[in-house]
Amino acid sequence: MNINVEEYYTKYGPMVLRRCRSILKDEDRALDAMQDVFIKVLSRSEKLTGDYPSSLLYRIATNICLNMLRDEKTRGESVNDDFLYYIADSRDGHDRLFAENMLDSIFMNEKESTREIAVMLYLDRMTLEQVADATGLSVSGVRKRMRTLKEKAGALREGIL
Repeated sequence: MNINVEEYYTKYGPMVLRRCRSILKDEDRALDAMQDVFIKVLSRSEKLTGDYPSSLLYRIATNICLNMLRDEKTRGESVNDDFLYYIADSRDGHDRLFAENMLDSIFMNEKESTREIAVMLYLDRMTLEQVADATGLSVSGVRKRMRTLKEKAGALREGIL
């Protein structure tokens, strides 16, 4: 029996979104997670039955959100990471100039290897363990350097926004 994903989305979407919001505590991430839930259901719709759809969707939403949190923790992300990703991904003229000024401020008085670590984490999306292996530092050493950068980024962000 094939399930009707559109019908599930209409009927159970609000429930799934509430579950994602309650776990992730962030509207944008919750919306992304909700989309992931229904993509997963859509990709497996031929294997799923119509029995207890609210329980199934609730469980899928919970697992997806917990995986997102685990992945973020593995990469060592925090509130200031969005700001750092914005800086790292700036492409057009005005944003690029802004980003360069922010980077200069953030990396002022930091070791060159700290910049390399930031590139590995934020541009290459490597895990803390991978960065530690690549740099010869311990995971706690990488975390300490990133904590300092995040604090600087947070201070800059508070002054700017």
